Amino acid sequence: MSFWGKVLGALFGFMFLKHFLGIVLGLVVGHFFDKAYSQNFNRMGGFGRFFSDQNSLKQQAVFFHSLFSALGHLAKSDGKVTDREIQVATSLMDEMQLTGDARREAQDAFREGKARDFPLTDMLKGFYEATHGRRDILQVFLEILIQAAFADGQLSQEEYVVLEKVAKPLGFRRRDLDYLISMFEAELRFRQREGQRGDQRGQANGRRQHSRQQQAPYSAQQTLDDAYRILGVSASDDEKTIKRAYRKRMSEHHPDKLISKGLPEQAMEIAKRKAQDIQSAYELIKQRRGF
Repeated sequence: MSFWGKVLGALFGFMFLKHFLGIVLGLVVGHFFDKAYSQNFNRMGGFGRFFSDQNSLKQQAVFFHSLFSALGHLAKSDGKVTDREIQVATSLMDEMQLTGDARREAQDAFREGKARDFPLTDMLKGFYEATHGRRDILQVFLEILIQAAFADGQLSQEEYVVLEKVAKPLGFRRRDLDYLISMFEAELRFRQREGQRGDQRGQANGRRQHSRQQQAPYSAQQTLDDAYRILGVSASDDEKTIKRAYRKRMSEHHPDKLISKGLPEQAMEIAKRKAQDIQSAYELIKQRRGF
């Protein structure tokens, strides 16, 4: 119960009026202040809003279960789960540093998702509710699945159909999905270009690099085009538009901001890599445009 308004009201009432009546008036005014403050405080969640760890842990558990069951469903989309797809799920668990019970639960979720009658839509609706519909968290979730779908270097029609089924309950339309896929393809090419630079530096340092698929040379113009795609802009856009798009994209994928909204800390590296791609693309555009 709040009472400080009454105490301070009585005190100031007596100080100003120097009479018992001042105390009475101060108590009345203080009572209404306490009542209004209490209602507002409770509406904001009281002290519970400062202690949301339990809710946060629940959200993270739902995130991991939803993610790996969806990965299992995606892997089974063409009727057979390949060693490569299992490796992708395992690598993701490694990247998220899932060990012990958390890793076993992720593996169980992956197996659940492979079932023919797995209730994908119902599971995703539950995930949407657990995240309170936070689009940035939902987008990261969808982007991880898109990345997994490209594990073999291409996106099959069966995989695209599953991604559509995932996107719809999360509030993403088909054009949103196509936009995210196009953006990921640009990021993938952009990373390969950075990797080629790294290969050249690595050879000078005598380091052995991972072999890549043989591809045609990635031209400087193609690199710049993909940088624009990563920011969601075009070469015809002005400096102001490009800077605004950069800030928006960084805001959507800033690791600290995503974690504060419920993204598990284990997914930090994924968020960091996305932010690094955005930053690198912006730096290249700035260099070429001279601003």
